[in-house]
Amino acid sequence: MLGALAGDMIGSRFEWHNIKTKAFELFTNGARFTDDTVLTVAQADALLTGESFRTKLKEYYRLYPHAGYGGRFHQWAGSDCQEPYYSFGNGSGMRVSPVGWYFNDLSTVLSEAHRSAAVTHNHPEGIKGAQAVASAIFLARSGENKAAIREFVATRFGYDFSWSLDDIRPWYRFDVTCQGSVPQALQAFFESDGFEDAVRNAVSIGGDSDTIACMAGAVAEAFYGEVPDEIAREVFKRLDEKLAGVTRRFLEVVGRSHTCS
Repeated sequence: MLGALAGDMIGSRFEWHNIKTKAFELFTNGARFTDDTVLTVAQADALLTGESFRTKLKEYYRLYPHAGYGGRFHQWAGSDCQEPYYSFGNGSGMRVSPVGWYFNDLSTVLSEAHRSAAVTHNHPEGIKGAQAVASAIFLARSGENKAAIREFVATRFGYDFSWSLDDIRPWYRFDVTCQGSVPQALQAFFESDGFEDAVRNAVSIGGDSDTIACMAGAVAEAFYGEVPDEIAREVFKRLDEKLAGVTRRFLEVVGRSHTCS
């Protein structure tokens, strides 16, 4: 989960100002949390309290109404509507990382990822995006290697990983669909040699940089075992008291409490 927040913050200043290089300063004054962080923490809060994902998503939207939500989520969360809106946007994948940490068997991770997505993103591609990210996190923290994770995701969800980041970097553009950003985020992880490298990979292809880096960072944390201290410090410096408090509690519950929290 902390890796997701780090990726969101690092990628935030590049969302509308894409770069096509891995050579950039990780944190500047422009690095901030966005809706990716807010809704990730909201889902962590739902798991901790036992309240519904729907309730927490709407609650956190009201607390942070200007975090940069997509238009359809903005309309849904600000209304009394309880029904999903058949989205296949990558919002389901960017907020799902707590599910990959909270549950301890793959079947439950998949079912809870489905449940977390379906309150808004009940399109099959929206469900797949959330399940792909959550299952990759679970498999990574369970000790599976990258080849096994790639094979599971490709077979279960039909994502194609036959290309490299170098192949797509010249032409890849902004794409907020699950099918157009979740495989790219996972590939950024697959081609990485550490947590920071995974996030740099994600940002370097352009597109929806904060969300791609959020998803890549979530899986990278699980695989590499930690978010480096210097990055964790920068993350907590940018969280307000509420977001930081829920994050700390969630990390403690899943056995991931961080010395820089």
